[in-house]
Amino acid sequence: MISSSDLIVAVGPALFEVVVPGKGDREVRDVFLADPQEPATGQPGDLVLGLGLRDAEDAVELVERCAAGNASGVVLRTALAHKPTVVAAAEREAMTLVALQPSVTWAHVVWLLRGVLDRAAAPDSPAAGDAGVHQELFALADAAAAIVDAPVTIEDNQSRVLAYSSGQDFTDPTRVSTIVGRRVPPEVIAHFRARGIFRRLARSSEPFLVPDGPNGIRPRLVVPVRAGGEWLGSIWAVVDGPVSDAVTAELSNAASVLALHLLRLRAQADVARRSAIDRLRTILRQFSPDNPVDVRLPRQPWRVVALGSPDGYDVPQQLDLWESTGRRHGWSEPQLADLDGTVLAVVTDTDGPGSWTWLQKLVLEQSAGTYAAAGGPARGPADLPSSRAEAVELLGLVRRGVAPGPALRVEEAWHVLTVHRAVTSLDTTKMDGPLAVLLRHDIEHDTGYVETLQAWLNFPGQPQRAARELHLHTNTLRHRMKRIGEIAELDLADPRERLALQLQIAAVRTEH
Repeated sequence: MISSSDLIVAVGPALFEVVVPGKGDREVRDVFLADPQEPATGQPGDLVLGLGLRDAEDAVELVERCAAGNASGVVLRTALAHKPTVVAAAEREAMTLVALQPSVTWAHVVWLLRGVLDRAAAPDSPAAGDAGVHQELFALADAAAAIVDAPVTIEDNQSRVLAYSSGQDFTDPTRVSTIVGRRVPPEVIAHFRARGIFRRLARSSEPFLVPDGPNGIRPRLVVPVRAGGEWLGSIWAVVDGPVSDAVTAELSNAASVLALHLLRLRAQADVARRSAIDRLRTILRQFSPDNPVDVRLPRQPWRVVALGSPDGYDVPQQLDLWESTGRRHGWSEPQLADLDGTVLAVVTDTDGPGSWTWLQKLVLEQSAGTYAAAGGPARGPADLPSSRAEAVELLGLVRRGVAPGPALRVEEAWHVLTVHRAVTSLDTTKMDGPLAVLLRHDIEHDTGYVETLQAWLNFPGQPQRAARELHLHTNTLRHRMKRIGEIAELDLADPRERLALQLQIAAVRTEH
């Protein structure tokens, strides 16, 4: 299942723009090409593509028919989608209205969207996965190599090799190591970055020649791959020198086709990621043996860890930040999800990337404001929700400085959690006993007897240390304690009364 908003986000702003978000987040089950000469608008749940509409009047009529047929949304060309009458009709009908960039054919849109919908329907099925797109990318690499008569690689905007043509044996060592490692070597990236290659790729759509470089790097013809102004990747051809304008033009046309494949690959990966997050979120919220959820988890035993990021990041940004950080440090399959405004991770209690020991070390190396609080061990899926609850509770205490951070397990903070739970269960509006008397006296006479009593209880049998905490002489402290005994009836020899007073004081201090 994928909603209309998730589908549009997965494909990205390179092709689509949401003009009217509509009411609710309706599920999209298929794509339907609407003909203005026919009354049909597909089945309920279809995303309707407005093909061949003549004017705004046709577009308004289509929007109204789609609303009556319970469609998930309407996609129109940008010029029609932004017409005031069309926007007004979509708002009136609470229908999701999406604008499509003018440079993309409807056939390509159908191919792209149906690929994403297939992946959403069966996110773990190889048939619905990325294999088909990857095969097409290799075919495109061979086609581009035939155009330029040179070996070609196709890379994304992170310099990862997505596909390559045949005939790579006659290139330079850098190209061979790039293909073997499926990524451009760091020293080569540094060389290209120093020459401004990536800056040019990010800003321009024009192919350009990169001259030869150190360590036998041969010249390269580089063709940026863009869609709707967004840089998606590039084609790199190892050439002997400048290439004719005709060949460059043909490669640019190939780059336009490649852009749609890269969009589909990215969209399918995004759908698979969202599906994995949803399933993990479900099992972290509540485990049900009657409705098991297929989640790929690390080796048992597990722990749920609540993660905190520096201020300024919203939850989706935090999720992306933790995922990219984890992958960069060797966690190949981060088990991450957001739930109720907190980013959560499921880690193993063994060693290596993705373990609590590894994550704790990672957090200690990060910037200030980065936290990790681990719940108790989970021996099976049924234990994950309770581990998650402990982790979230502990993260709140670490953030407030009540528990030591930045990375902490529940076993190391059991006493802090015990006191916190007891304190938060107290209703300070109904405070009774000697503390209530002292609180009223402090308010009416501007004294600090509650603070004095707190120091005395915090350092039992150590009046000198309690006095230093209050910046008082020991005799002054003893005099105050005598006065406290006159104001309120106290039995500080009773351990239960001492504990009760400490909990009450902590509750009052927490409120303030």
